Amino acid sequence: MDIRKYLDSTYLKTAEQATISEEENTEIVKNCIHEALVYEFKLVMIRPEQVSLAKNMIVAANSKVAIGTVIDFPNGDSSIEAKLTEAQIAIKNGADELDFVIDYTAFKNEAYSKVKEEIIEGTTLALKNHKIIKWIIEVAALSNHQIVQITAFIKNTIISHFQEKDFDKVFIKSSTGFYKTPDGIANGATISSIMLMLENSVPLQVKAAGGIKSRKEAEELIQLGVKRIGTSAAKAIVLNENSNSNY
Repeated sequence: MDIRKYLDSTYLKTAEQATISEEENTEIVKNCIHEALVYEFKLVMIRPEQVSLAKNMIVAANSKVAIGTVIDFPNGDSSIEAKLTEAQIAIKNGADELDFVIDYTAFKNEAYSKVKEEIIEGTTLALKNHKIIKWIIEVAALSNHQIVQITAFIKNTIISHFQEKDFDKVFIKSSTGFYKTPDGIANGATISSIMLMLENSVPLQVKAAGGIKSRKEAEELIQLGVKRIGTSAAKAIVLNENSNSNY
């Protein structure tokens, strides 16, 4: 298995979250992009304000590494208009893939029409611009029943409003990695949550993200059927080393 083709190498902390200067944080982003170039990961996943930097580095290196970014991160509760504006800017700056945080709070509150509209509008924008889109559902904020519900809701909305030829460009993604859970409970991808997603997502693909640090974990998820792994430990996974990443 060439595990590199599954890896979305990720750094999404702001300078404030990392408690470092903007300059220091930008250096970490540059290093993340450089690693993606060296190890030929599938994609580098960075914040929208870093997309232009990634584009410049990747073009200069004549690399095929894709650029991914997050939209309405990490809470997903902005207006549809705000989501679309952020996505349009990311596309203009060179993003290849857009990981939208779905309004999972609205879904939990049964505001289904808003969630359906943002799925349709966001997916339409991405596909019109020949981009891959991933919908982050934030499994740690949901019960098992809600994971099944929202996964099926996204799937059914896509099937009802888009063509079969585009289904492989739409993913359902587990987590932001930034959701705060009590008492150290896992806040990212778990085997149980990913299995629920896989069972209810077909024909859409699943991206596992949040807390994946080892090659063993990544391979187990891939063997289950996951098509992408979002991780801050991509280099360690490729080299089969222990990761010292703290998120």
